[in-house]
Amino acid sequence: MAVAGSLLSACSPDAAQEQSVPAAQELAWDALVPKEWDPTQRYRNISLEALRDNDPRAIQMLDEMRAVWDNAPVNIALDGKAAKLSGFVVPLDATPDGIREFLLVPYFGACIHTPPPPANQIVHVIAPAPVKGLHAMDTVRVSGTLKAARYASADMGVSGYEIASAAVERLVVTQGP
Repeated sequence: MAVAGSLLSACSPDAAQEQSVPAAQELAWDALVPKEWDPTQRYRNISLEALRDNDPRAIQMLDEMRAVWDNAPVNIALDGKAAKLSGFVVPLDATPDGIREFLLVPYFGACIHTPPPPANQIVHVIAPAPVKGLHAMDTVRVSGTLKAARYASADMGVSGYEIASAAVERLVVTQGP
């Protein structure tokens, strides 16, 4: 009888729903980059320190690098997977009600004070409702279904991934002694 009870409880709608929802995997940022992608390979034999900022060759190389980074390939094995990822907020739609849409980036200052990271290191996040009290460069953990999808922000960079209907959890970063 106990065996029959356990079999029936496993067939209940609640049990079926629990079994069909995959657990979100905590990802490190390097997991988003395909292992074979190396954007620096073409610049290894160039003496970059010999170039000045206003040198036309330096400007051309920077433009080429930006194009390579904006078109950086994604890790297609992660497309459609339930994932968690921690990073920094770059707001796209700050309103008095909060931020609903933002870019998640791997390091402080990305997209704001420095050139944006490669597209495979930027995630376009859309929360189901505005998140109150969220500001630029706050640390958060987002979770949801990771999709390979390009989003281009004129000011902030190109993302290679998206998490829509994302759960957003603020993280408190403490400093050591």
